Amino acid sequence: MRSWKVTTLGEPKDVLEIQEEVEPVPAAGDVLIEVQASSLNFFDILLCQGKYQERPPIPFTPGAEVCGIIRAVGEEVSKLKVGQLVIATPELPSGGLTETVCVKEAAVYVISDNLSAAEAAGMFITYQTSYYALFHRGGIAEDDVLLVHAGAGGVGSAAIQLGKSIGCRVIATAGGMEKVQVCKELGADVAINYTKDDFVDIVKQETNGKGADVIFDPVGADVFDRSRKCVAFDGRILVIGFAGGRIPEAPVNHALVKNYSIVGVHWGLFRKKHPDNVVAIHQSLMKLYDQGLIKPLVYQEFDFKEVPHALEVLGDRGTYGKLIVTP
Repeated sequence: MRSWKVTTLGEPKDVLEIQEEVEPVPAAGDVLIEVQASSLNFFDILLCQGKYQERPPIPFTPGAEVCGIIRAVGEEVSKLKVGQLVIATPELPSGGLTETVCVKEAAVYVISDNLSAAEAAGMFITYQTSYYALFHRGGIAEDDVLLVHAGAGGVGSAAIQLGKSIGCRVIATAGGMEKVQVCKELGADVAINYTKDDFVDIVKQETNGKGADVIFDPVGADVFDRSRKCVAFDGRILVIGFAGGRIPEAPVNHALVKNYSIVGVHWGLFRKKHPDNVVAIHQSLMKLYDQGLIKPLVYQEFDFKEVPHALEVLGDRGTYGKLIVTP
């Protein structure tokens, strides 16, 4: 079988190469998956560069999310069967940018028959993160005003759809008119090009001065600083990540005066501590998909041999949604 391997650290185009490997045999508790689609994430680039918080031994295969068909199961596998279409999160150093991969049963989830492999491959981390943020940490409710930053990105696009699924009024920000249009197509009631317009003023105008009840922020930096100026009384700012580079600081007296909460969202740790809740979220997401209320946003599908190029495209930050690789 073919697998992409990082053979030394550096830019993806310089350090990735396809190698032939013997197909793995599932150990006890493992399932063997024939990969139909893999998702690319920005941290795959950081892994290649040696800049990610996790540094697997070289050589390693990147790729955190796959969709595929179970071809074999090891002993002690109790809930999964050969032939099922699933999504899975392989563990490094044996990631998903390969043709077949072994994954622990606990990291494999059966999907709806209506879901395409390309959509499914890019769904797990983004929709799980956004669902956990909005419903578990943010407590969103019908008629809330939800402000979603980076609305055309992976988690942002999921947050827009999840907010609309329960009746929120959704305001989204994005960089550039193409991404603004993507946000509108996803269902945002208002979409703001933050490179030209001040989202603080627009949010206040759209809410008659009240502000947003919940703010979904995967950007940090200046976006977080500005968000504090348009959060509603009793509002919640959800800290998803720091794509903007700078980790902002918040004066707690401002949170006291405006009576809002700054809420951390660490889905990865939540998954480790509460795996049964992650299964429940997955089941809820499958229902929402079957009801037509969510649909993963795929920017482009790439052939297996195009992985280094695809990671370059992702690194340029001009994309939206998810980039998918199909072996």
